[in-house]
Amino acid sequence: MFDTDFWARVPHQLSFLPDRLWGHVFLAFSSILAGVLISIPIGIFCSRRPKIEKVAVTIANIIQTIPGMALLAIMVFALNRTGMIPAWIALVLYSILPILRNTIAGMKTVDAGCLEAADGIGLNKWQRLRIVELPLAAPTILAGVRTASAWVVGAATLAYPVGATSLGDYIFAGLQTSNPVALMVGCFFSAGLALLLDMILGGLEMASQKRSLTWALGSVGCLVAVAISPLLMKVMQQQQTRSISNEAIATTEFVQERPYVIGGKPFTEQYILIDYLQGVLAEENRETEVKAGLGSTVVLDSLERGEIDCYVDYTGTLWAIEMERSDNVSSAEMMIDIGTYLKDKSGVLALGPLGFRNDYVFAMRKGQADELDIQSIDDLVPHAGKLTAACEIEFWSRPEWAAVQSKYGLQFGQTKSMDANLMYGALSRGDADVIVAYRTDGRLASGEFVELEDPRFALPPYDAVLLVSPRLAKDRAATEKLRNLVNTISTEKMRKANGTVDIDKKPIPTAVEVLSEPTS
Repeated sequence: MFDTDFWARVPHQLSFLPDRLWGHVFLAFSSILAGVLISIPIGIFCSRRPKIEKVAVTIANIIQTIPGMALLAIMVFALNRTGMIPAWIALVLYSILPILRNTIAGMKTVDAGCLEAADGIGLNKWQRLRIVELPLAAPTILAGVRTASAWVVGAATLAYPVGATSLGDYIFAGLQTSNPVALMVGCFFSAGLALLLDMILGGLEMASQKRSLTWALGSVGCLVAVAISPLLMKVMQQQQTRSISNEAIATTEFVQERPYVIGGKPFTEQYILIDYLQGVLAEENRETEVKAGLGSTVVLDSLERGEIDCYVDYTGTLWAIEMERSDNVSSAEMMIDIGTYLKDKSGVLALGPLGFRNDYVFAMRKGQADELDIQSIDDLVPHAGKLTAACEIEFWSRPEWAAVQSKYGLQFGQTKSMDANLMYGALSRGDADVIVAYRTDGRLASGEFVELEDPRFALPPYDAVLLVSPRLAKDRAATEKLRNLVNTISTEKMRKANGTVDIDKKPIPTAVEVLSEPTS
């Protein structure tokens, strides 16, 4: 695993570190601080009121039992937005329980003799709290903060699917593109950050126990150093490219107020297209940022709200999910209707089709399909009750699956949900008999699998279409540069690029080079 090629790919991954580490540090530090400011006052208040304490701790426990991804999803729907804010609120909620519980415990364990002494020298309740109770309870409270920090730093990696930049970008992208380098970099730095933060907070806990100002100042200094380290990395990175940027500014009249944000969904093809679009915009000296791994509805909502500026979607998804259309029309008619709909609704501009189609396709092992004489979904229906089907979780709740069931009466004996990259292994091992795959997936061309025909046209065409925000649409030079991509990527070329990552295990930039090759 750790061969020469592995280490050669590390510098490319480290080029993303300043932004991703900064996002992670900001999310973790600010949410822990907010958790402290919320939980300690509530804990002090509850420690003297048993009935209220029971209610508060119960609510905090309930929040803690909600899975991280579910809590993030709740925040997205509740706030109707993606990005840092829903992720931050979810992490603040996660930090509350350990700090609250330890604050209550710390306040209750203050020696009664110390409280009597404080009353004896005439301290009022606020003086007693500040001078006696909090200093004695501090070690216990800080132990709770340490526990909360470990939870929050780990949970912050889950912020990636809602469009918040963090070290989770490495982990999710590594999983989706079978990239062990990205996985290792993400795991190394997220684990390192958690351990480092735990050590620093341990120093603060030690300072409270020893009443040591030196320990306290040293620990606070280390916290500040960790907090600003991503910014220092970013400054160094910017200095390395400053001369290129100055030259770019000198050769163009366009002044970009802030970077364009390129969005994408959580599978290999989208990661490749994101890198490809970044390169195209870089040719026009446009700065870009990335928000990858977004769900189908989340990514379009983000574009309409101006949180991202461009991404590649698929006509079938827009037709069925966004427009709630189920009628079968030609690709050309669908493209026109979608473009008109998006422009009228939110000002989003559909620049046109990229040239390839990434349709949903039902696939089986060739040997099993031949044995059962299955060539189409019609042929599959009589056998489906004894078969297991697997697909990424989104498909089973989409209207396309409902349309397939309606037109064919298809009902599998068992259905499974799993990551798209794991489906092929499950199919090869016999853990699944049928998968719902993507037409441009390079693994479909391996000869091991066979695609099933859709003679009743239950599934709509999924032409890849490039969408841009109203802000980017106003940038004529950048928009025309992107428009030049229309009808330049064939299905075969996209499948080859995907196979470069999924089969050959090459990095994303290598797959981008495939898309850049001239069409023969």
